[in-house]
Amino acid sequence: MEYTLAIDNAPDTVPGGTGILLLHPSTGETDRIDTDFLSTDTDAMLVISTRTTAREVKQKLEYYEVDEETATILDTLSVERGYTRRQSSNVQYVSAPDDLEGIVEQTERFLQDHDGKLRVSFDSVTELIYYADEQRALEAVGDILALLAEYDAVGLFHLAEEVHDAETVAAFREQFDGVVELDEDGTVTSEF
Repeated sequence: MEYTLAIDNAPDTVPGGTGILLLHPSTGETDRIDTDFLSTDTDAMLVISTRTTAREVKQKLEYYEVDEETATILDTLSVERGYTRRQSSNVQYVSAPDDLEGIVEQTERFLQDHDGKLRVSFDSVTELIYYADEQRALEAVGDILALLAEYDAVGLFHLAEEVHDAETVAAFREQFDGVVELDEDGTVTSEF
């Protein structure tokens, strides 16, 4: 299965199973890239958020006019922070951002339960490293990438480049089929 990519200076399409690393400055505006990725050529999408709550993700999707009916949000923050949670078919929760097993299980459940063209956005791997640690984060990302391949889905994983050392960035880069880089000035380049 081929997926259309609506990312500047990236290939027009990628095959199912493709994992894309989005390297960006910590102050970079990634929402447009993320929402364009999610809303193009998609039957169902999973937004895994270790950075914001489900409510904030919904606001982002609404603002960028992404079809919320096709979105499932995996909120990793609300339980740990004691926020009110409204479990629904479109919002799932894990106990904490470092519940990597729960994140991987929920990702697999989403992929099993949906048909057609499936996209996963992971925002953000940087936060995952803060809450867990680099090695566990690498393993969890690797597990999710394997699921993308198994279910013929595609994924976009956010990593704020300058807050990690070069070895960490390199370790994550080598797991991915493609890398999209967003510069401070908004320029987008890619390597596939």
